[in-house]
Amino acid sequence: MEAVQTTEQSAKNTPSFETVWAILQEVAQSQKETARRQEETDRIIKEEAARRQEEIDHIMKETARRQDEAAREKEKTDREMKEYNKRFGEFTRRFGEVVEYMIAPNLVEKFRELGYEFLKCNSGTRVKDFINNIHFEIDVMLENGEKALMVEVKTKLTTENVKDHIERIEKMRKYADLHGDKRSFLGAVASVVMDSNVKEYSLKQGLFVIEPSGESFNITLPNNAPKEW
Repeated sequence: MEAVQTTEQSAKNTPSFETVWAILQEVAQSQKETARRQEETDRIIKEEAARRQEEIDHIMKETARRQDEAAREKEKTDREMKEYNKRFGEFTRRFGEVVEYMIAPNLVEKFRELGYEFLKCNSGTRVKDFINNIHFEIDVMLENGEKALMVEVKTKLTTENVKDHIERIEKMRKYADLHGDKRSFLGAVASVVMDSNVKEYSLKQGLFVIEPSGESFNITLPNNAPKEW
């Protein structure tokens, strides 16, 4: 009797076919919805990735284009600067020659007024001693039997120009000693444009400073006695 009741009770507790089928359909529908949502998510991610890749490609192409354009512009600028420097260098050289030839003829008289008697004035003196490896050029050189004055002529004088000229005079002293030349050497710098600090530096180094003044030029003596090499 009890076994029959248990069987009947178990039958009552077992879900019906309709209930199980409904549950399975619900699960299937849920899985389909999940799959649909996953597909939608994958599609959105794929589209977003493609869009961003397209943006990156566009940015890279634009960057490459601008780099090419910048390179062409730099090449053009470099070419123009090279041409400008060439022309400016030629202009400066020619202008320096004009200044040199304007100053040279009157230097002897100007230095005579300062008590220096030079008998010769030469422009463009070159020293080429290959045996002793001494090479330099002197823009203007005034000479007599006891002294020689070496003049450096620049359109715009710089401190480096002054240092170079002192080095040039020292080379001249070495060259003279090697060839039995016992004269002493003086130095001077001449320039159309000269900053005050460059002028003061030149004078402190014991050099004469030559500057244009109207149709002529002035010579400023060094702060102390002119230096002799």
